[in-house]
Amino acid sequence: MVTTLRPFPHRWTFYIGKDGKILKIDKKVKAGQDGANAAKTLKALGIGTK
Repeated sequence: MVTTLRPFPHRWTFYIGKDGKILKIDKKVKAGQDGANAAKTLKALGIGTK
């Protein structure tokens, strides 16, 4: 966890492939928008649900 002078912790989203390797780390997460952003990123990474 990264600590700063900000009064709240940072939120990061980690995208992990089937092989267990980290594919991407999104360090600019906004809680209210992250669901839609995560779906777009998963699609861009070629990770989908069936």
